[in-house]
Amino acid sequence: MSTPTADESPEQRITRNLNELLQELRVAQAGVQILFGFLLSIAFTEVYVRDANAFERATHLVAVLFAVASVGLLTAPAAWHRILFRRGKRPEIMRLATRTTIAGLVCLSLAVTASVLLLAEMVVGGGWAFAIAGASALLIGFLWFVVPLRERDDED
Repeated sequence: MSTPTADESPEQRITRNLNELLQELRVAQAGVQILFGFLLSIAFTEVYVRDANAFERATHLVAVLFAVASVGLLTAPAAWHRILFRRGKRPEIMRLATRTTIAGLVCLSLAVTASVLLLAEMVVGGGWAFAIAGASALLIGFLWFVVPLRERDDED
């Protein structure tokens, strides 16, 4: 991330911040698109069609729905920027994009957790599947949300 300079105008700062956000979204979008494609392809495998039980199918659907929500939330800022940037709406784009990006990351973390639960259920089953998914959720939650929020609070 670049840091502001003393001679940076408010317009330059918002432009820099928006460019940084769009770069961050490229990273998150790649991950969610790969996960989404994987989740879509599972439903068409012979093993899934033949062997998946009701719990596994429900978990799979939940994972797909969270992935869809994540795709929508993480790609919205790029669409807004393309539609609104020439109208002088960059501050509004940034305000909304920050909120949708965080919501998109929450949905992505839930999609990943549900995907881990699905995989663990099919591999080891039972309580171990929930333990593995829970550990994954805790790891992601800690790294993506707790660490930066603690750092942010230290600066206030």
